[in-house]
Amino acid sequence: MKTLTYIAAACLLVSSSLSAQSSVWKVSQGAHRLYLGGTSHILRSSDYPLPNEFDIAYQAADSLVFEVSPDNLNDPAFAMRLMAESVYKDGRTLKSVLSDEAYTALAAECRQANMPIEMIQSMKPGMAVMMLTVQKLMQAGVSQAGVDLHYAQQAKVDQKPIASLETTEFQLQLITSLGEGIESEMVLYSLKDLERINELFEQMIEAWRIGNMDTIEQLFVDDMLQYPEIYNTMLKDRNARWLPQIEAMLETEPTELVLVGLAHMAGSDGLIKLLTAKSYTVTQLNAD
Repeated sequence: MKTLTYIAAACLLVSSSLSAQSSVWKVSQGAHRLYLGGTSHILRSSDYPLPNEFDIAYQAADSLVFEVSPDNLNDPAFAMRLMAESVYKDGRTLKSVLSDEAYTALAAECRQANMPIEMIQSMKPGMAVMMLTVQKLMQAGVSQAGVDLHYAQQAKVDQKPIASLETTEFQLQLITSLGEGIESEMVLYSLKDLERINELFEQMIEAWRIGNMDTIEQLFVDDMLQYPEIYNTMLKDRNARWLPQIEAMLETEPTELVLVGLAHMAGSDGLIKLLTAKSYTVTQLNAD
């Protein structure tokens, strides 16, 4: 269920130029180092094998760090809580909460996806949009087995320790409160490119594979900045909370591979700029 948080964002990461790099960085200070991997939380079977740089970083790592351990978020108990917290319990509905424009747009997209809006009428808008996006991606052949789950499973086989930057409780609150107070704006923002979801997902994967951060910043971060509350909640504030945790890892001998969504790397508030500003040596990997 964790992937629901990021699907809407993933669909907006667009690439239009080439690079010889990757979405993996080596971060070092003195003798200490870690690897930072920008991930796509969802992939198609055709997107495997993953770029070589991820395997290089994985082999060099003593442990893995995720936003939240995939095991915790795949726990059926978490899924049950998420669904319970994602519906209104006071009689409110999508129709009563959203503006006429937003509700009409959402209903139209639901019809196109063969998911009648009546099925999700009691859901909070953030979860409703995420479920719609999942439905459309599934129709396009996208599974929920992304980079994070791939390496979490491999770490189990290799008995590498796994840690988290956030708690499942935080993730639950993040998902269920998404767009709170700006529901209509959030829905319209999320739906505006949904009709191009297949094309945008293809372009997002291209950008991820080659680590084209300039394009990602221009076409994802700049776009989200039009909605500061969403940008701050989903990216800026979380990056700021993660930074001291990553710095603490760089003070110890073991080498970590930190895997977080690619959007967290981009822009002036992204982890790459934040770490560079702290005078760490940050190098984008290139296996060629």
